[in-house]
Amino acid sequence: MAQFSENLKKLPGISHLAAIMLLDAAGETVAMIENKAGSQGALAIYNHLAQTYGAITPEAARKGLELFAEHTEVARAEPGKHPNIDRLLTLLDERVTLRTKHIFAV
Repeated sequence: MAQFSENLKKLPGISHLAAIMLLDAAGETVAMIENKAGSQGALAIYNHLAQTYGAITPEAARKGLELFAEHTEVARAEPGKHPNIDRLLTLLDERVTLRTKHIFAV
């Protein structure tokens, strides 16, 4: 299995993004992943999933967990340490889809 850092190198760039908002079925914002240190890897993965699947679906969540690689096992062992991975695990378990709204950098 590829490492997280290797996976990131294969994903589209995110310099054009300020953030991605995640919206529930009612259109309410449930989370926002910003383009800042500490969350850029998650932003790149969620951006890729949104582009590939059109939303963060359970299938997209499964792929996202693969892309997070070694961090996924840490998240499973230590809930709360990686909230963006915890969210994917929840979406997969609960079979829920989140829509995305891209916020572009100016």
